[in-house]
Amino acid sequence: MTEQRTVAIWRDGAAVAVPAAEPVVTAFDQGLGRGDGVFESVAVVEGRTPHLDAHLARLDRSASLLGLVSPGGSAWRRLVAAVVVDWQPGLEGVCRLFLTRGLGDGTPPTALALLAPVPADTLRQRTEGISVVSLGLGVPADFRAGAPWLLGGAKTLSYAVNMAAQRHAHDLGADDVVLTSLEGRVLEGPTSTVVWATGGALHTPPADTGILAGTTQARLFARAEADGWPTAVTAGTVDDLHAADAVWLLSGVRGAATVHTLDGVRRGDAGLSRRVRELLAR
Repeated sequence: MTEQRTVAIWRDGAAVAVPAAEPVVTAFDQGLGRGDGVFESVAVVEGRTPHLDAHLARLDRSASLLGLVSPGGSAWRRLVAAVVVDWQPGLEGVCRLFLTRGLGDGTPPTALALLAPVPADTLRQRTEGISVVSLGLGVPADFRAGAPWLLGGAKTLSYAVNMAAQRHAHDLGADDVVLTSLEGRVLEGPTSTVVWATGGALHTPPADTGILAGTTQARLFARAEADGWPTAVTAGTVDDLHAADAVWLLSGVRGAATVHTLDGVRRGDAGLSRRVRELLAR
């Protein structure tokens, strides 16, 4: 796979493309020193970003929760355009948008876009499915809704716990994780939204648990409803996932990854994954 990578940063009211190996932020940037910032990962297909609007809306919500000033939708679109302009045709990419507090103390925020090829392992999981383990997040399901300082629902740069959960899953021989509350309720994956099918409907956990609202899940549910497939927001458990007809982890770049193994137990998908992928591909 090509090592093509592109970078652009917002400087003095313009999107400036820079060589991928060139430094673009100071070591004193609070996004680096404190993880004080937000981000989005946007799929690039055939040189286009068909779902950019939904990601920009979520980026604005995340920035608002952190009290960050965003440069605005026009600036983000210009940053995206700067990194995709010479992107290799036919190469699927992931564009990451970063917004940090910069140097703080009234200084401008840092806004940049990075574009790189989708990792081969992500493409494999999309087609072959994934094995998943359930891990506790350590908070009650209803706690983050009343604790705004925990930044529930924000896609922040502070992903150390998320990545540690995935590494632990890999140590156990699994691909990914379903995080659960202290009561055992299903929350989300470290980088994905949980969706399951049971009783003739699609289900996903409630956002008031502090999970990140999934853009891919929202798109799937809207298209499923239009196609006559009922959807529901449901407070589920891992036992509900074991009993479900099918389980997926949804994300903007990987798409709908079918869970073929949950906590070491093999499971099927009742032939529903094809329908899910068709709905997302429309």
